[in-house]
Amino acid sequence: MFHNILVAYDGSPHAERALDEAIELAQLSHARLTILTAITRCPAWAYSGPSVAAAATLSTELENEAANVQRRAIDRVPDDLPVTKILTHEPIVKALMKQIKEDRHDLVVMGSRGFGPVRGTLLGSVSQHVLSHSHLPVLIMHADPQTEEAAPDPVPSATSSKAG
Repeated sequence: MFHNILVAYDGSPHAERALDEAIELAQLSHARLTILTAITRCPAWAYSGPSVAAAATLSTELENEAANVQRRAIDRVPDDLPVTKILTHEPIVKALMKQIKEDRHDLVVMGSRGFGPVRGTLLGSVSQHVLSHSHLPVLIMHADPQTEEAAPDPVPSATSSKAG
């Protein structure tokens, strides 16, 4: 059925659900999982003037946090399931589309906050963009509404690195 499943993962409740579904599909298909996590970037203005040192420190902390988020995802993958990890500095939309264009995957699984068409357009829905521009099948998962309300956003974004 599937051979290589690409999962966008940021540690949020909807990404957790997407990872659960991707793991299940990979087990059923004996497929490889590729877990893509984007590192949130400091805005460009933070690297000028007196805030340069703080931005450099924050940048390192954001990279460490993204690596920790991805590590937690990989820890959830069963040992018998092959997994590839991609930690990128690119914005998540660009990184996802690059992976899709390289044509190594046959399914994209990602979460969506479910903003709806108006709010999603205003905020820039990653899942909507991927769904509209991918030649691969895309499976979009929403978090359980009770989980979504209870959990804070794990990785705040200065560059829209959040999924949908």
